Amino acid sequence: MAGAPVGDLAGMLAGMAPALDARRWAFALVEGALPEEAFAIIREDEGTTAILPDEGGDFARLTLMVHSALSGVGLTAAVASALAERGIACNVVAGFHHDHLFVPWERRGEALETLQHLAAAA
Repeated sequence: MAGAPVGDLAGMLAGMAPALDARRWAFALVEGALPEEAFAIIREDEGTTAILPDEGGDFARLTLMVHSALSGVGLTAAVASALAERGIACNVVAGFHHDHLFVPWERRGEALETLQHLAAAA
């Protein structure tokens, strides 16, 4: 996405434009060679986690299309709080350009609607 990163909370919220990925996703512990199709690889002391597309996966991925500044404050808290108020679990992975939210597959529509309302209210 072109343009400078957005760092103020109101701007980040207003520009979220959450997009729902059609694929299902799974978090998996991996050993050895890392899967090429992984969306993300997280290395921890206890092991390596890959976030993988998986037809039987339990998660949906929502991408916040705003180019949020890595130094921006409050976006994760606002999004997580809005979803928590609806009882929707949320796992956040931040990239350089966007934040990606992994929510329960069966609640993906409700999560998308919640984020769209949050953006509209900003």
